[in-house]
Amino acid sequence: MRFILGLAAALAFAAPLGAQVPPYPAAFRTEDVAVNGATIHVRVGGSGPAIVLLHGYGETGDMWAPLAADLIRDHTVIAPDLRGLGLSSKPAGGFTKMNQAEDVAGVLDRLKIARADIVAHDIGNMVAFAFAEKHPERVSRLVVIDAPVPGVGPWEQIVQNPLLWHFRFGGPDMERLVAGRERIYLDRFWNEFSADPKRFTEQSRQHYARLYALAGAMHSGFEQFHAFDQDAIDNRAWLTAHGKLKMPVLALGGEKSFGAQMADLMRAGADNVSGGVVPASGHWIMEENPQATVKLVRAFIDKP
Repeated sequence: MRFILGLAAALAFAAPLGAQVPPYPAAFRTEDVAVNGATIHVRVGGSGPAIVLLHGYGETGDMWAPLAADLIRDHTVIAPDLRGLGLSSKPAGGFTKMNQAEDVAGVLDRLKIARADIVAHDIGNMVAFAFAEKHPERVSRLVVIDAPVPGVGPWEQIVQNPLLWHFRFGGPDMERLVAGRERIYLDRFWNEFSADPKRFTEQSRQHYARLYALAGAMHSGFEQFHAFDQDAIDNRAWLTAHGKLKMPVLALGGEKSFGAQMADLMRAGADNVSGGVVPASGHWIMEENPQATVKLVRAFIDKP
């Protein structure tokens, strides 16, 4: 199926550290929230209905700056770094998506936010889906962008594709292989999963490579993938016991990646799914076509 080939262009799967990426508006503040055995670095800004932005592998919460700049006009925007990534702490474990859903719940509790829209990309999709399963009353709308969810739809068929070797790449020896070579490892994904690699700028590559070179970051990234088997078990069990998600879901795919097939994949896990395509983009939607991504997300969340 085309979506299996498309996945190779989809799931490879920052506070600047010397290289510039698009900055968050000055109205944002940062907090480090101790919750669920980790310390989660969070950007918070604006007022009004809450919206949570969850990033994926190869980036951090910094990826959302263009969207956050738009949403802050009429929303409270919360953009964490996932556990182990970016400026969040690097615990040894806890990387199942059901557990990371509790990281999100703890951050919202600390901010006294009962309910939010969630916009997610890549591995962020998986955390967002788990959060929506465990806390459906806290999710108004869900946007998932350009990555499937373990155990949902044809997941087993997807992971058998040999192009997804990196799903099984991890452990102490692999960590030693990439130590000091994080940029080389990440460049493969940024290049091969882009419609045009030049759109993932050199400045962004330097920025994210430095963050992924922090002590424990590559271990954490590998553990995000290592948890997929348990994530699939958890999601299948939840859907069997409780049925599909009921809240409105927007499934977006990059034109040169998942495209319109994202909506087909998500209908296996949610009842109320609409779809959309980010034009002239591969997997890295906020690097490759942020304007179109912002427009699509905004149109969905602004619906009554």
